Amino acid sequence: MIATKYKLQSLASGKIFNDSGWMLDAPGETAPGLIRAVYEKKQIDLLDNGNGIYKFADWLPVNRTLKGSSAPVTYKSEGLGKELGLKNLYITFSGYWPEKGAFMKTASFKETEAYTVCGRLNPKEDKVLVVASAGNTARAFAQVCSDNNIPLLLSVPEDNLDALWFEKPLNDCVKLVASKSGSDYFDAIHLSNIAVKLDHFIPEGGAKNVARRDGMGTTVLSAATTIGKIPDYYFQAVGSGTGAIAAWEANLRLIEDGRYGSHKMKLMVSQNFPFHPIYDAWKEGSRAMLQMDDEIARKHVENIDAKVLSNRKPPYPPAGGLYDAMMDAGGDVLLANNEESKMAANLFLALEGNDIHPAAGIATATLIKEVKSRNLDPQAIIMLNITGGGEERFKKDKNLFCLKPTIIFDIDPKEDEVKQKLLEIKF
Repeated sequence: MIATKYKLQSLASGKIFNDSGWMLDAPGETAPGLIRAVYEKKQIDLLDNGNGIYKFADWLPVNRTLKGSSAPVTYKSEGLGKELGLKNLYITFSGYWPEKGAFMKTASFKETEAYTVCGRLNPKEDKVLVVASAGNTARAFAQVCSDNNIPLLLSVPEDNLDALWFEKPLNDCVKLVASKSGSDYFDAIHLSNIAVKLDHFIPEGGAKNVARRDGMGTTVLSAATTIGKIPDYYFQAVGSGTGAIAAWEANLRLIEDGRYGSHKMKLMVSQNFPFHPIYDAWKEGSRAMLQMDDEIARKHVENIDAKVLSNRKPPYPPAGGLYDAMMDAGGDVLLANNEESKMAANLFLALEGNDIHPAAGIATATLIKEVKSRNLDPQAIIMLNITGGGEERFKKDKNLFCLKPTIIFDIDPKEDEVKQKLLEIKF
């Protein structure tokens, strides 16, 4: 059992306060802004690998540990680095790769979120955790909650249900609802927002949950503690951008630690063309997200392979959000299409030896494009965040179980109808 000592800070006002429970916002504040964990320990001491993700517990806002976790693994690339002429390319891998010491059964870095969010949850909590997802997050939370007997309601677009595969049937404490075919992640979020208006449901919180961000930030902690210093560049594909915010926050803590350097790594985040709302806002120099037509957005989502990158309302504008992270750290928002992602994934498989998810293919493709454009110093320390991989290896020779929805709702359902049907679900 691990209980980390920390306080919370409003990034809108700077005010510091105690975490008196499941706090997702600063008390009494109306200005849009995230809150951040401020840890008592300023220098991180790693526990042994047997602790999984909790080896980074000094900087995780948890009050208990859960069984089954695995930490991200960082190693120096030989194959891809040599191919691209990069002397210091480091790959941080979250997924299934036993030879590298990566044992994430859902093959996604979303496990880093699920184990920390659920580790923050009070074990005496009698409410049902609600998570909206485009796929990988739902799979991670479902596995963690099933293994640890935590009641969970998932909301996922029907077109993304093929992402909900598991090695064996799940505990009955995990239930799934879906927004019907033709919907997207935004529609799944809408259902979850209705659910949390009911008394016995509690919102996971997304980017507003400090545990989610600091769990994702372990990718950077893995890289810096393996390399011995903060990287110069950070490459990752983004849907919400929460992972990049988490990377920036981990970077700031490492600077305060004092042993890994004093610089901020450039955030090189990428989106899957033709769905790129973060790219559009960044290139316009706009803190606010630009207006998107709902139907056009849904059509663009249909046309991308990396469905997990399909967030229409990312935490980009608020204080401490992605806009602030990018402005502070520097970097750029990049684009790659489906074909470029597939080519990059095939190259990764050939040169590094494992399959990767389409989103990780997008990140790898933009790294390749930046090298070809001669925008990177070949000597720079580059962290490539492979946010999912090894899925094909894990699935091989297994009879997989797919989670089925209890209810499929219309794209724009009546709120009272949704509430009534949700209350009928037995956990």
